[in-house]
Amino acid sequence: MARKLVGMRERPGRRSTLSGMDPLTALLAGPRASGAFLLRSVFDPPWSLRIEDRAPLTVLTTVRGEGWVVPDGAEPVPLRPGDLVIVRGPDPYTVADRPQTPPQVVIHPGQVSTTVDGERMCEELDQGVRTWGSGRDAATVLISGTYQLHGEVSGRLLRALPPVLRLDAAEWGSPLVALLEAEIGRDEPGQEAVLDRLLDLLLISALRCWFARDGRAPAWYRAHSDPLVGPALGLLHADPARAWTVHDLAAECGASRAALAKRFTDLVGEPPMAYLTGWRLARAADLLAEPDATLAAVARRVGYGSGFALSAAFKRVRGISPQQFRDRAGAGATA
Repeated sequence: MARKLVGMRERPGRRSTLSGMDPLTALLAGPRASGAFLLRSVFDPPWSLRIEDRAPLTVLTTVRGEGWVVPDGAEPVPLRPGDLVIVRGPDPYTVADRPQTPPQVVIHPGQVSTTVDGERMCEELDQGVRTWGSGRDAATVLISGTYQLHGEVSGRLLRALPPVLRLDAAEWGSPLVALLEAEIGRDEPGQEAVLDRLLDLLLISALRCWFARDGRAPAWYRAHSDPLVGPALGLLHADPARAWTVHDLAAECGASRAALAKRFTDLVGEPPMAYLTGWRLARAADLLAEPDATLAAVARRVGYGSGFALSAAFKRVRGISPQQFRDRAGAGATA
């Protein structure tokens, strides 16, 4: 490569030996779909579903027919065959054949469906394995996948997304939708795991396509392609527990300390050690959601020498203690 960064020392083969993790992989390597709610919805017009499940993320795609995603207080988003829409929760929204169609069904937390008056109607709409609606031969077939876990690591990713993200069929064109459609109606051993992984693949592919658009990607994602900052981010994500210094990180990347510090700050928007602190605390928050995890064990996994040190950093940055965070997360999950 003829291009060389100022202050970067050439080391033959160095880039190929860097053991790191790109930002998107790191952010999706925490809570993955586990028992995600996948459903095929089949309706004849007019139809309208009011979604109030408070899920952090929902993926929608139409197999047959057309529809609209109508966020509260925002412009309706079309959903045509082959399109894919990602909705960032927890705000409510409506999915309908037309934006003007009034809601007929309300989806509550736990995927409980009722009429607008609150009458339960899950059994009435049941059409078989992971299928519900007015009839299997209906004009509209919509597939939805809902992530129901609130992981703090994925929160960093969610904050980078708009409330509603749409990829039309022409730019999207993924074979995963057809595969998901083929698998969603099956009831075989291990089927839940198959569907969870397909939903993960669908989400990752969609996010890569979205972030590839000019100006759409957050700074930490764009920095991944940089020949200096990209490897540095990968190393921090892969091993946050290591006692990193800017000097050590620069040495691993084959650059001077000053060159790395300046370029990292320019591209990511904060210095390397500030970014590392945020990443460590995001990882800690996610690990604290595990019921059997002790504060001391979490501290060791994210690079703090003791539970006290982690607690002090957590409270300084987030304004609450790890125990308070855990209590709130537990209360939210219960609700």
